[in-house]
Amino acid sequence: MSKSRSQSTQPGAASAGHKAGFAGLVAGAAQASIRNFCIIAHIDHGKSTLADRLLELTGTVEKRQLREQMLDRMDLERERGITIKLAPVRMKHKDYELNLIDTPGHVDFSYEVSRSLAAVEGAILVVDASQGIQAQTLSNIYLALAADLTIIPVLNKIDLPAADVERVSEDVVKLLGCKKEDILLISAKTGQGVEKVLERVIADVPPPSGETDSTTRALIFDSYYDDYRGVILYTRVIDGAINKDDTIKMLGSKAEGLALEVGSLTPDMKSTKSLNSGEIGYIVTNLKSTLAGRVGDTITLANQPSDKPLSGYKEIHPFVYAGFFPTSNQDYQTLKEAVDKLSLSDSSLQFSPENSPVLGFGLRLGFLGLLHMDIVRERLQREYNLDLIVTNPSTDYHVKLTNGESLDIKSAAELPELSSVAEIHEPWIRGEVVTPTEYVGVVLQLIIGARGEQKKLDYVDAKLAVIDFEAPLANLITDFYDQLKSVTSGYGSFGYGLADYRLGDLVRVDFYVGGEKVDALSVIVHRTEAERVGRSAVEKLKKVIPRQQFKVSLQAAVGGKFIARGDISAYRKDVTTGLYGGDVTRKKKVLAKQKKGKQRMKKFGKVEIPSEAFSVLLRRD
Repeated sequence: MSKSRSQSTQPGAASAGHKAGFAGLVAGAAQASIRNFCIIAHIDHGKSTLADRLLELTGTVEKRQLREQMLDRMDLERERGITIKLAPVRMKHKDYELNLIDTPGHVDFSYEVSRSLAAVEGAILVVDASQGIQAQTLSNIYLALAADLTIIPVLNKIDLPAADVERVSEDVVKLLGCKKEDILLISAKTGQGVEKVLERVIADVPPPSGETDSTTRALIFDSYYDDYRGVILYTRVIDGAINKDDTIKMLGSKAEGLALEVGSLTPDMKSTKSLNSGEIGYIVTNLKSTLAGRVGDTITLANQPSDKPLSGYKEIHPFVYAGFFPTSNQDYQTLKEAVDKLSLSDSSLQFSPENSPVLGFGLRLGFLGLLHMDIVRERLQREYNLDLIVTNPSTDYHVKLTNGESLDIKSAAELPELSSVAEIHEPWIRGEVVTPTEYVGVVLQLIIGARGEQKKLDYVDAKLAVIDFEAPLANLITDFYDQLKSVTSGYGSFGYGLADYRLGDLVRVDFYVGGEKVDALSVIVHRTEAERVGRSAVEKLKKVIPRQQFKVSLQAAVGGKFIARGDISAYRKDVTTGLYGGDVTRKKKVLAKQKKGKQRMKKFGKVEIPSEAFSVLLRRD
């Protein structure tokens, strides 16, 4: 009986095995026709324009619907002419499925680039034929090489009169070790040579190598919160498949949810039945918490979970911290919810609660740079209608107290009294400046002025130099980039990464307005720079704080010693206008009464500090 039963079940089992094998062969054949790649470049070298031409050439977007910066969805991106968020899109060309991710070019958004590189097998490196190799070009190449991607070098803007194809081609050959004939010459604006880019992607970029019949694993490389649909995940399926209505599980957060809809971006959402191994697409989930679908987490199926999470992404370390306070304390909860939603799509954004005696409740946010901070501020104001006060940006410090305790502080207000502080360690960065050779001298002076140390000077060719240096981050976060652009006539570019924390002779500069200390204005600086920073800030505050009916003193102090002072003179009303004739003592009595009243007003009067005063160190001289 058992023998006949086993015989009767064997054909069914064989049939199921044949079906699974056939499905695996079909999926494997489909995977062989997939190419996943991204576009990397320095800012303003033509990434978004090339993406537009690829969309047009492949017919992904109809010509009548095509507009400049098609993949840049935010108004801020269009207004500033820069890419802020990575943008995936699926194209079809000659029976091939091409999944493109357009990436930002500014150093503040390099984390977006690193996340994109982890989801693809190839990268198109775009270099401006008139500007040549820049700092972020080098940085992106290092990231692509570390991710073991196939790099396709492309020289863009060859139609410009200033284009120097020969020189820039030689630089790219030296940098990548490729042959000159491997470099594609294009003009993304006119479309010249763009079709060859697609042909090279199909020929050189390897297809995905995931296991189609293995347990499902997918990488979340981006996500955002939709008010109507919940958490939406951008994902690259590594192994297996995710079907519509599957119950999915996040290996990191342990959260479970439904895949309400799956599909691809073309660039609008286009739903499909499933996302298979090797494909890039989106998943609309029923997750309501932004903590449930974090970038870098691994998606698997709840009924057949994988026990091997993907490597994900390294934890990002913010460089710049600033306090964000609503002008009305009633908006604090709105600010907190808004930042929570923004942090889902921007995983490099970190925040913690903060309380100021002057400004009330707020949040201390961590950013990758000043542009990143500016973008987040504008998004909060525009998308959530928040009126914000932003404090002076600072970095974080490692503090060792005399009792042996260690602190990690992110604002000057958190620094204890200097008498209880044994050591303060500040972050140093390893920077790289790419500049024309004629500006090397002034750039070195700029670096030395920022307490930096030159480590290496290389000449790429007769016209281009690369300066490697190390410097304290605190001296670079305000206007170093602007000064670099100024002294190099706009040709210099700057990239950096965190080196380590080093012991420094640092002090806290406090500011007093009308005799009252304002903690939100305090800054940590090197002792040798304290007086200069104090005087500069006092002069700027004099221009920002409005005049009162009484004289207002502005003072900067280190510990108990005042190092700078400025006074805002009072409004003066001529109280003697109605007096005429008589003895002069009448006039003196009225003026004495006015003086007495102003002294009393100064004792009890409060100075209203405008919001721009709290970011006074960002104001240019």
